[in-house]
Amino acid sequence: MPRPVKRRMVCNLPDFDHYGPVNKENSLNETVIMSIEEFETIRLIDLDGLDQEQCAQSMGVARSTVQRIYNDARKKLADSIINGKTLKIEGGNYLLCSGEHRHQRCGKCRRFQHGRNR
Repeated sequence: MPRPVKRRMVCNLPDFDHYGPVNKENSLNETVIMSIEEFETIRLIDLDGLDQEQCAQSMGVARSTVQRIYNDARKKLADSIINGKTLKIEGGNYLLCSGEHRHQRCGKCRRFQHGRNR
């Protein structure tokens, strides 16, 4: 029996969930699907400058899991950019940082830390 997949903590959902080529004549009209967790690793590591260990702590998973998610996300970004495919961000196995999960620390917004509202 396989081990159950652990849900990842995500600070916020993307404001924009579709990206694509401007020059539609050359596009293949193919879509690359990126999960919310993959988006979150790109945000935390590339935009916020966290290392993989800090990202893993923020998302509540192992560093090796973050490394795998991050590599998958970068591959999808490259496929979208290089091959002119539309990138769509949706789905995944995550928990949105909220009052229900006060025992876990949110990375970017630091909304909840050590079981108290900050």
